[in-house]
Amino acid sequence: MTDLDAFDLKILDCMQENSRQTAEVIGEKVGLSPAATQRRIKKLREDGTIKKEVAILCPTALGGRTTLIVQIIFSCGGETTIETFKQQMLQVPEVQQCYYVTGATDFILVMTVKDMKDFDRITRKWFFSNPSIGRFETIVAIDTFKDGFTIPLGVEAAS
Repeated sequence: MTDLDAFDLKILDCMQENSRQTAEVIGEKVGLSPAATQRRIKKLREDGTIKKEVAILCPTALGGRTTLIVQIIFSCGGETTIETFKQQMLQVPEVQQCYYVTGATDFILVMTVKDMKDFDRITRKWFFSNPSIGRFETIVAIDTFKDGFTIPLGVEAAS
């Protein structure tokens, strides 16, 4: 990643809000021409500052989903165990986020499932069958009132 100036930060702030905004709209907000804005956006994508651009779907519009936060605690560890688990979780589409963490818990997963039968299927396949997992604890989200990946950049885009 390269050094980011105030224009880059303002562009990133705009794109975090809505990545479908045109270079013209973003340029107007940050005080750059559309061409200069487009060049900067291209550079930010190429250097990996912009990691991914995705559509965030509404679970309710899709029939509803249950969000679960799962703490994984290994009974035995080691580098191979950790790396194997990371690779396994990449294969589970219901795992939206997976964090390798410090403390009494080894991993934190954020998952979305159709229902608890779906979760039961996943736990049997990936958790109960894994001899390295000593236990796991699950927290069921009752409601989501804030979600996203916005990183506070400490800048105000000019309006």
